[in-house]
Amino acid sequence: MLSGLDPSGGAGIQADIQAVTALGCHPLPVLTCLTVQDTRNVYDSVAVESDLILRQLKCLAQDTPFHAVKTGALGNASIVEALLAFLADHPAVPLIVDPVIKAAGGGDLADEALIDRMRRTLFQRAEVITPNGVELAQLSGEQDPAKAADQLLSEGCGSVLATGGHGLGQSIVNVLYRSGQEPMEWRLDRIGGEYHGTGCTLAAALAAGRAQGLSLEEAIAQAQTFVSGAIGSALAVGRGQPVPDRHYKRNI
Repeated sequence: MLSGLDPSGGAGIQADIQAVTALGCHPLPVLTCLTVQDTRNVYDSVAVESDLILRQLKCLAQDTPFHAVKTGALGNASIVEALLAFLADHPAVPLIVDPVIKAAGGGDLADEALIDRMRRTLFQRAEVITPNGVELAQLSGEQDPAKAADQLLSEGCGSVLATGGHGLGQSIVNVLYRSGQEPMEWRLDRIGGEYHGTGCTLAAALAAGRAQGLSLEEAIAQAQTFVSGAIGSALAVGRGQPVPDRHYKRNI
């Protein structure tokens, strides 16, 4: 998994580690950027050197198998190129991309060069991307989710899981779009408010399912159930958004 460090422990690489571990997988965490961040917002971000990331990935691959790769905040466009260079030697490994652009508080986590590189190269390698409504509109230029997904699919994206956690209504509706297939919907009860790190948690849990050999649809269903339970036991860590308790099962 490749993601940024959130010092509040709510999102980013720590969310990935906790979700993957809770679902029975072993994480291989590679940091892409360091952030100045709390549960309210992101205030600054500094990318890790892309060559160092590529060296880490190659070193790990010589020692242990990769069963899935998940990305979150990627720091800058050169890190996308490093990741693609690594994945070129691992074409069968599923890639799950959480296209992190902005923090929930509005802070930027991707510049235009990174957004363009993700859209024009990384999405073509991804098995699925998991944008929320704001990210989907920004990536595609379309406000309607179905049109937005169709735009990205037409550009070569494997599939789009449009997540509904930032929407309104009694249910969270997540929709999987794939070329030539009818959309698939999953509905979950909406628990009031927004939470810090739900997108990271969902994508990481989805990657864990794929690493365990679940189909994409099965992995999505498992991930959503996991996120729902984590939100239901959310922790008041700071003064901002509550943090999903990704170890909630320890109390069951």
